[in-house]
Amino acid sequence: MFLKKIAVLISFLLISVASNAQTQNSKKTFLYQGRVDQLQNDRVILIGTASSVSFNFMGKECAIFLKSIDSYEHHNYVQLVLDGKYIGKIRIEKGAEQSFPIKVTSNQKEHRLEIYKNTEAHSGGVLFAGTTAKLTSISFKKKKKIEFIGDSITCGAASDGSDIPCDKGEYYDHHNSYYAYGPTLSRAIGVDYLMSCVSGIGMYRNWNDENKEEVIMPDAYPNLYLTKDSSKPKYDFAFQPDIISIALGTNDFSDGDGTKERFPFNSEKYVANYINFIKMLYSHNPNVQIVITNSPMVGGEKGIVFEDCLNKVKTAFANDKTHKTIQIFKFKPMTPKGCMWHPDLADHKVMADQYGPYLKKLLNEK
Repeated sequence: MFLKKIAVLISFLLISVASNAQTQNSKKTFLYQGRVDQLQNDRVILIGTASSVSFNFMGKECAIFLKSIDSYEHHNYVQLVLDGKYIGKIRIEKGAEQSFPIKVTSNQKEHRLEIYKNTEAHSGGVLFAGTTAKLTSISFKKKKKIEFIGDSITCGAASDGSDIPCDKGEYYDHHNSYYAYGPTLSRAIGVDYLMSCVSGIGMYRNWNDENKEEVIMPDAYPNLYLTKDSSKPKYDFAFQPDIISIALGTNDFSDGDGTKERFPFNSEKYVANYINFIKMLYSHNPNVQIVITNSPMVGGEKGIVFEDCLNKVKTAFANDKTHKTIQIFKFKPMTPKGCMWHPDLADHKVMADQYGPYLKKLLNEK
């Protein structure tokens, strides 16, 4: 959501939406990936988890200009990759645009900087407002594509307490999108990716909401900003992935925090919403291979019910001759070591190592 005080500015910039995971500006000097909102003058709002802007440049240094944008002022984060090497994250304080210096240590004549949004869509956007770099053209190889749809686990939320301890700071202080399992395995198997994930979200209800106040994924997904705000642009489905991975259910099975009314898990609602969600995805991505997954966080009796629900979803499409057969992937049970009972970075690496070879095999069979 935008700050009221920049609404006039955004209107003046005449927004044009770019949600394809690989689009460029007209001069082919910037590459945009993920759920982004592209503005005039090469300014872009990074919206979704691990959405990014990249550019090539000459020289030993440059500066980039960033601003945190939300309905209220707070800090945000991006992560930087320079010449293919991860160099860490930077904190963008609330308020005006800030300048961040980029120093080059290698002797290469040309360098590439990749700027990834560290946090998720519901932590507000990050405005990339330009750079002082001496830009050169940027190109990209056509790769196969995977979209990851999920909740906080997929987002890499609460996975990193290395800078600020888990019991300190804000929820988004502990995010790390770059090393979440989806981006990690995508780099390992050489594919492009798109992240469509929201913390606490479910297929028919959320972690602590019975679909009364908060948006569920089937309603959030068609909005570029993954929200129920109808003033926001629609998602344009331009990415057209080879595989869509759906990991939703951890929050549907949650007992909540115990303060709000929580009904027993409703298998019928979960399965019905899942089926309709897949039908919607098929309507926009007719050639896609869909993979639905369990959760390493849901075990015991709930895990058995979860697996039964996924089988019912798959069976519902048993006679569908138009689309590829839905696949089910099962993560191994895990005792998470991150913040707030979430996987940490090592846990995400384990998940990526489990899931990556499976997805690579599917892609090779296409």
